Amino acid sequence: MSYLNQPDYVRYVCNCGSLKPISKTYFCRHCSKIRCGYCVCQEIDTHYCPNCMENFPQTEARLKKNKCSNCFKCPCCFHTLSTRAGHVPFRTAPQEGEDSKDVKTTPKKFYYLFCSLCRWTSRDAGIPDQSVATGGWPEQENPHISRISALIDYHRILASIEKQQCEKKFRAKRPYMHAMFTITSAMVRKRIGHPSETPAKNQSSDQPPPSVASEDVDELPAEIFTDPVDITKITTLEQRLQHLDVQAEKVNELRPQHREYLVRRSQRCRVCEHSVSKPDLCPQSIKFKIQLAAFYHVPEVRIVTCEPLRPGKASELLLKFCNPTRHQTQVTLLSLDTSMTPVDVASEKEDSKQENIQQGSESPNLLPSIVRQVSITEEIKSIKVNANADILLPHASLILPPRDDTAEYDDTGDTHNFQDDPKLVVWRKGNKAVIKLHVTPHENSTGGEDQSVIIGFVMQYGHVNTITTLEHKTPQKLDLKVKLYLTVGNIVSNV
Repeated sequence: MSYLNQPDYVRYVCNCGSLKPISKTYFCRHCSKIRCGYCVCQEIDTHYCPNCMENFPQTEARLKKNKCSNCFKCPCCFHTLSTRAGHVPFRTAPQEGEDSKDVKTTPKKFYYLFCSLCRWTSRDAGIPDQSVATGGWPEQENPHISRISALIDYHRILASIEKQQCEKKFRAKRPYMHAMFTITSAMVRKRIGHPSETPAKNQSSDQPPPSVASEDVDELPAEIFTDPVDITKITTLEQRLQHLDVQAEKVNELRPQHREYLVRRSQRCRVCEHSVSKPDLCPQSIKFKIQLAAFYHVPEVRIVTCEPLRPGKASELLLKFCNPTRHQTQVTLLSLDTSMTPVDVASEKEDSKQENIQQGSESPNLLPSIVRQVSITEEIKSIKVNANADILLPHASLILPPRDDTAEYDDTGDTHNFQDDPKLVVWRKGNKAVIKLHVTPHENSTGGEDQSVIIGFVMQYGHVNTITTLEHKTPQKLDLKVKLYLTVGNIVSNV
């Protein structure tokens, strides 16, 4: 998988030409191809608060400006604020004829916001304590709220005008309606009480006055050149960016901000529009309804060891292959110039039978949309990485047994009797195997110790597609191919 706090040494080539580690890619079972983050579209399922874990629909989150109304964050360290209770002696007014000394003082609870990380409190900012713990904290008003509201309303009007123009452009024209009915749209608007003009024409005149640039700038105070600067009382750039409406310059002017919402997103393939990742809608849950990550379907490759690399000399490289599926797979290493077209393992007779069944059907519209969907051809884009070393690929294939979770705790040994070549396979356990290859850097690789040695090959592996359709009611076996680029190390000196 990916290495912690280290660069990505093993990268898989997506169909868009980008190189990603296997932990950052998806596998579409309908397209039978690897998809990276650029090949999937993001969809927001729900909004939720990371503190109180309450989820909200998109319309309600938009009304609340994507901020939780109950949770606050510290304006200094951005940690979540907690509510603290304090007791203040409260003395009631003495009644007539009663001595003020005889009046008892009763403690009264007051609540204030407190940061357990930097010890900031709402009392430091001069915010009065509240008698209720649930809220009621005064909010700082934006001095430019009227200007912002006018601009938002104006752009909403522009959006509605553009939407009406698009609807008129794509609206179907029906000339026979004018012959059947003599009533016009203006007469209909007048009958129902609307103005005769369309609202788009009336709204287009509500344009706010444009902003005018001014060269008049307030002069700096005289104390700025004489008084010493106390950095602890001046806000940082990050603190000011959290308060874009005010941008306070002093720490005592900071106010607590509402905690922003987080979102749960689902990824969908851009080609076939099927979901490749869909989390559970409950914010407390870490499960997924659909999780088609690549490391669940594609064999994983890891670099075990590599001898020192010298230009023009062969070095030994050990690679570890792991089969994550429940089916036995066969891995074959091919050169980079190999065609990337997937191969169906089924015989040609079965394919001809399926074609005859489809041709003998009364109408192709009776088939489901999955079968009738037109296949979209994708062109593989160019890759900007060039291999600067030659690798001696084996002619034999590597067989990996299916994944067995109990095999990791079984010390009895390997029960699979594979006739492996000892020159190729040096270690095997469960669904994992280590093979030995030889890498020879190019002789013109004289970049020194900073130059990385990159090798590349095509990995062909067997994949069992368990999605059943009218075309394939049984699991379909395919031989898929994926390009890999490995950074095996740096060039060392000949000394």
